[in-house]
Amino acid sequence: MNSTIHAATILQIIPRLDTGGAELATLEISEAVIRAGGRAFVLSEGGRLAGDIERAGGHLFPFPAATKNPLRIIFNGFRLARFVRERGVDVIHARSRAPAWSGLIAGWLTGVPFITTYHGAYGNRGPLKPLYNSVMARGHCVIANSRFTGQLVHERHGTPMDRIRVIPRGVDLQKFDPENVSAERVASLRKAWGVGDGDKVVLQAARLTGWKGQHDVIEAAARLFRSDAGGKAVFVMVGDAQGRDDYVAGLERRISQYDLQRKVIIAGHCDDIAAAFAAAHVAVIASTEPEAFGRTSVEAQAMGCPVIVTRQGASPETLLTAARDGADKATGWIVPVSAPNALANAIAEALTLSARERREMGARARTHVAGLFSSENMKRQTLAVYDECLRSALVAAFDAAGSGG
Repeated sequence: MNSTIHAATILQIIPRLDTGGAELATLEISEAVIRAGGRAFVLSEGGRLAGDIERAGGHLFPFPAATKNPLRIIFNGFRLARFVRERGVDVIHARSRAPAWSGLIAGWLTGVPFITTYHGAYGNRGPLKPLYNSVMARGHCVIANSRFTGQLVHERHGTPMDRIRVIPRGVDLQKFDPENVSAERVASLRKAWGVGDGDKVVLQAARLTGWKGQHDVIEAAARLFRSDAGGKAVFVMVGDAQGRDDYVAGLERRISQYDLQRKVIIAGHCDDIAAAFAAAHVAVIASTEPEAFGRTSVEAQAMGCPVIVTRQGASPETLLTAARDGADKATGWIVPVSAPNALANAIAEALTLSARERREMGARARTHVAGLFSSENMKRQTLAVYDECLRSALVAAFDAAGSGG
C-alpha cells in the first residue's frame, strides 16, 4: 500500500451480530471507519445488530461465517478472496476463530493484511484446540483486549510482543452516563425487580451460567444475612439463561434452601443495563474462570457504581483498589476466586459506605473509566493499527471529523 492512502476499505468478519463484546466492537469500529471517511464492510450471518451496522453507514454482506466444517472454511477462504479483490478491500479483520481461518486463507491469496482480535481466553485442551485457536495469533497484528489476553497470546502461541497490540474494550460514555439515565428509568427497573425504596441493590449482571459465579454470590448473601450484615441489601441477578433451565433451577433451590427468596432475585434479561447500574449500590463480578476483559466492571464504573471483582484474568485491570492503589483512588474491591466469605466481607464494606463516600468512589470510578476505557479511545487505537498496516491516515481523519475539521 502506498503512503498517500487517507481512507480505506476495512472488512470485519464475525459469525453473528448478536449482543456481546466482539459484536459490539464490530459495530463500533464500523462507525469509526465511516467517520474517518473509509468504507466499512461486515461479513456475517446477521443478528440483532445487523440493522445498526447499516444505519451507521456500513455494509453488511450475508456470509456463512459461523461454519466450523473444515471444507466449508476452506471454500469460504477462496470465496472471501474473490470478494476482497472485487470490492477493493484493504484489510481483513477477523473476530472469531472459524471465520479467521477463512480470512487467513484470503489474506494469503490476495496479499491483503490480515488482522485478528483475540476476544476470549479460549479453551486450549486436547490435541486439536491449540491448532484451531492459533489462527487468532497469526495476524499481521494481533489485537488483545487486555494485558492479560496479550500475555496469554504471547505465552500460548509464541507470538512476539511486538506484533501484539493491547486495546481494551471501550464503553460508550454517553450511554453509560448517570446524567443521561432518568430517575423514571431507574424507578421502573426497581419496581420490576420488586425492590423497595430504601433497599440497597447488590447487582450481578452476567449470563446465568456456572462460571459466572452465581452460586458464590448466593453463598455470600447467606453469610451476610446470617451475620446481620446484610441490612437492607437485595441481591439482583440479571442476565440471560440461554436455555440453561437446569442451572437456573439449581440457583432457585439454593436460594430457597437459605430462605432468601425476598433477598436474592433472579430477574432475567435486562434491556436497560445502564439503568440497572444506576439502580445498584455495588456491582459484583464473581467469575470463576478468567475474563478476557471485564466489560461489566467498566460499564458499572462508568455509571458511578463501585465494583467487586475476582482476582483472575483481566478483571483486576479494570479497577483501582485501596490496597493496591491507595484509599483515595479506590473504585472497588478485588477478592479471591470462589471465596464466598471474602466476597461477603467486600459486599459488607460496600454496604457500610456513607452516601458521601459512595458518591466520591463513584465519581472516581467514572473518571478512571473515561481515562482508560472509553469507546473513543478503543476506536482511535484500532484505526491506528489499520494505519500501521496500510500507512494510511485514518486516525487523523477520524480526529478531524470528530472536531468538525
